[in-house]
Amino acid sequence: MAKPLRENPTGIFSLMLTPYNEDKTIDWATYEEYCDWQVEQGVEHLFAVCGSSEMTALTLEERLKLATLTAKHKGDTTIVASANIEPSWFAQVEEVKQMSQTGVDGIVFTTKGFGGEFNEDRLVNYIGELCQYTDLPVFMYEFPGFQPHLISGNVYGRLVKECGIMGIKDTTCTMEGICPKIDEKGDSCIIQANMPFLFEAYKAGARGVMATPTACGGAFFQRFHEAFMSGDMALAEQRYNEITLLDCAIDSGFNVSAKYLVQLQGVKNFRAINRYDSKLSAGRLQSLKSFHNWAVANGLMK
Repeated sequence: MAKPLRENPTGIFSLMLTPYNEDKTIDWATYEEYCDWQVEQGVEHLFAVCGSSEMTALTLEERLKLATLTAKHKGDTTIVASANIEPSWFAQVEEVKQMSQTGVDGIVFTTKGFGGEFNEDRLVNYIGELCQYTDLPVFMYEFPGFQPHLISGNVYGRLVKECGIMGIKDTTCTMEGICPKIDEKGDSCIIQANMPFLFEAYKAGARGVMATPTACGGAFFQRFHEAFMSGDMALAEQRYNEITLLDCAIDSGFNVSAKYLVQLQGVKNFRAINRYDSKLSAGRLQSLKSFHNWAVANGLMK
C-alpha cells in the first residue's frame, strides 16, 4: 500500500503520455494498458496530466478522464495531476474542484505565467487562493508553456510556508536555480526535471524526479533513486549514466520518441503520434530500436 503523499512527497513521479487513434482522438483502451505498464515500472508516483501528456492540447473533459483512469489503475502508486490549465480564474476554480474529485492523491499547480522577480507577491497570492479549493496535497510546476515560469528560492520558500506546498517540479535545469530552492524547501521536496544535473542535484538535497524520460523508462529512475538512498554512490552513478543514455535516445522528437519506446516495450497499440503532428523519421525509428535492443540485452528494459 502506498504511503499518503503528505507522508511521502519524495521519489519518482513518472510522467504520463497520451495515446491517440489515427484521427487524434484519445485511445482510451491503450491508455489504460499504459497505466498498468507504468505501475509495473515500480515507481512510487504517476503524474497524470502534465506537459508530456500534452495537457494544453487536451480539453478539460479529456484531462479529467485521464486523471480518473490513472487513479483507477494506480495500484500501489499515488497520482498527481495538473489542475490550473483553464484560461480564466473562475474556470480554474472549477477545474481544481473537479480534478480533486477524480481519485487523484495530489494536485499540481503551474506557475501560470507568474514567474520572474516582478510577480512574486502575485504568484504567492494566486496559489494561496487556489489552494482554498482543494483538500489534497499541492505541488508546484514551473511549466514552460505559461511564461514567465521560473521562480526564485525565496518565492518557493514563501509558497511552502504560506501555502503549504509539498514540492516543486524545478525546470530551471541549472544548479544555480535548483540550490536556492533546496535551501528554502523545509519539509517539502525539490523534484528534478533535468538530466544533466540530476546526480548533482540529488547530492545537493533534491529527492525526486518528474522528467520526460520517466514517460517510457520509470524503472531507470527507480533504480537510481534506490541506489542513491541506499548510500551506494558508485551504483547510483552507474544508474545515472544509464538514465543519461535514455535521455539522449528520446531527446530528439519527444514525445513521439517516448511513445515509440513504450510501444517497443509491449504496449503494442501505442502509436507514435501526437496532436502537434510530430513525426519520427526512418532514421530516428531505427535509432530507438537500436537503443531498445541494447537496453534489453543489458537487462534495463523488456
